[in-house]
Amino acid sequence: MSYYELDMEHYPRKEQFDLFRNYDYPYVGITVNLDITSFMNCIKEKGLPFYLTFLYVTTQTANSIPEFRRRLLGNGIIEYDHCIPSYTLALENESYCYCTADDRLPFDEFLRDSRQRQEKARQRQSLAEGKDENQLFYFSSIPWVSYTSIIQPVPIPADSNPRITWGKYFESEGELKIPVSVLANHALMDGFHISKFYSELQSRCDHRDWFM
Repeated sequence: MSYYELDMEHYPRKEQFDLFRNYDYPYVGITVNLDITSFMNCIKEKGLPFYLTFLYVTTQTANSIPEFRRRLLGNGIIEYDHCIPSYTLALENESYCYCTADDRLPFDEFLRDSRQRQEKARQRQSLAEGKDENQLFYFSSIPWVSYTSIIQPVPIPADSNPRITWGKYFESEGELKIPVSVLANHALMDGFHISKFYSELQSRCDHRDWFM
């Protein structure tokens, strides 16, 4: 993946960047109950796998927002042209390994490619992330419970990879909803940018553009 360096002299969030990048814990996090009623109707109608389909839509949403593709590098910021998801894949012994996917593929090809990657990942059973961890989105899910908040482990010193997590979907007032959490480095984005992510993700779940 290629990236370019932002011009920090003219970067509009320069003051926020200088402030938060020196924090021991510079993260900002939000959890939202997303309405997936229309999305689930499509899943059932087409007989699609929930996890991979939701991963596809969520990754494409994250890639559509520049701030999610930005990372800290030295005293500046780089922006990738595209980032790839690294997600937790459950194993039979109740542990997990990491697996990547490629949302640049058309949806049907994405499903085939992802299943092949999963088989290889289960054989390796590795927690290694690859050569350039900066280009990754970190995904995980907790399909056994619905939650209202979540605390995630983070490294020291702090990294700048967005972490996106979801829990068990549930019914509320005739709608199906799912808790989706975003944890991001505050030096790179604010609540405004995370809110854009949720707004765009809701729009994609309400429509079927991702399926075309």
